Amino acid sequence: MIRHVAVIDIGKTNAKVALVDLESMREAAVRRAANAASTDGPYPHHDVERLWAFILESVAALHREQRVDAISITTHGATAVLVAAQGELALPVIDYEFGGVDELAPDYDAVRPPFAETGTPRLPAGLNVGAQLFFQQKRFPAEFAGAATILMYAQYWALRLTGVAANEVTSLGCHTDLWNPWTSDYSSLVDRMDWRRLMAPVRPAKDRLGPILPAIVQRTGLNPQTPVFCGLHDSNASLLPHLLSDTPPFSVVSTGTWVVSMAVGGKKVQLDPARDTLVNVNALGDPVPSARFMGGREFSLLTEGQPQQWSEADVAAVLARQALLLPSTQQGSGPFPHRGAQWVNAENLSSGQRFAAISFYLALMTATCLELVGGDGPTTVEGPFARNPLFIRMLVAATGRPVVASETSTGTSIGAALLASDGATVTSKGERTEPPADQSWRDYAGAWRDLIGPCD
Repeated sequence: MIRHVAVIDIGKTNAKVALVDLESMREAAVRRAANAASTDGPYPHHDVERLWAFILESVAALHREQRVDAISITTHGATAVLVAAQGELALPVIDYEFGGVDELAPDYDAVRPPFAETGTPRLPAGLNVGAQLFFQQKRFPAEFAGAATILMYAQYWALRLTGVAANEVTSLGCHTDLWNPWTSDYSSLVDRMDWRRLMAPVRPAKDRLGPILPAIVQRTGLNPQTPVFCGLHDSNASLLPHLLSDTPPFSVVSTGTWVVSMAVGGKKVQLDPARDTLVNVNALGDPVPSARFMGGREFSLLTEGQPQQWSEADVAAVLARQALLLPSTQQGSGPFPHRGAQWVNAENLSSGQRFAAISFYLALMTATCLELVGGDGPTTVEGPFARNPLFIRMLVAATGRPVVASETSTGTSIGAALLASDGATVTSKGERTEPPADQSWRDYAGAWRDLIGPCD
């Protein structure tokens, strides 16, 4: 029986290994590490060997505290790995924020599929995995030719644990240009570039790829038969518990470096690729209208070195004077990718008032994303922003729908652990906030929208 699952959770900013108890559906223990890109080599890249050492040390430590019965994996998207025949890297794992990928943008634009085929908007730098692979193939042809397999990031770690190469749809379908969500097959780009022969077989996220390799047993002390599950993209890991237990329509907002809004059973809308909307593919293989912006990064930049305490008097003052932060702090993505941030009515704000206005800005950006994807029904917020009551209250006011602030520190680990469960589900747990009676919250949201206008 599998009860304790070690979840390898690699985010863009931070990495962690969490021990999830499937009986209580909670994280029993966690090990964390910063995850900064390395700048040596031919381009900025992920330090996979440092991450690998952290993963093995963390799994071993967790196993000493409480027996690990299985391993599951979830990672950020927009990352592919070129693996050579003996399992080594053919090229470093490119950091998707590397702007050098855009050097070949005109050539790549000439071969990439249309939005109607893939549900993938054209994104800057390496946010389209297809653009990364195109750049690597053109700039480093000899090294690219040494690749035997192309893997998505979560499945790269599964390969290192089991020796089994696989791919999986939530990562393939995450604004990569590589996947057609309507046919559940690789896109025309994959065949046009002759990459299909390199693509590892597609396996469901819940598949057991195999037991751990003997070398992993020696490093961690785990049982040799410990199963490793295929794994999935982090935002889709947050969504999975709700797919298994909630009744549509509903929306899930996964917060971290990226704030990803996903609508299930929502209103029918025409997605706008120019505003960072896209079609994700969930763990069940179904298309999910999604939108995102770099909210966690924006929060870090806006609050760096500043106090994060606030009072209800601060909130009342910000609402009364309608002190507004307009988009976007982080340009190049999100619903307003070409706008520069602007403060309105914000002279001499106290630190508490500034924090409130920042929280409101992030909520209003999220509400915009939900509107763009046809969000309907209650919204569940997962991750760090769930612990910010100002964000939650303004999101409720702006959408006019209830919001549940998830109790779990991150929905990604719970969702990834569910891959190892046998039919278990987890209900949405957290405080439910209803739309406020105080008109000033809705007036604030309306003022922000009036200044933004209907489109970018």
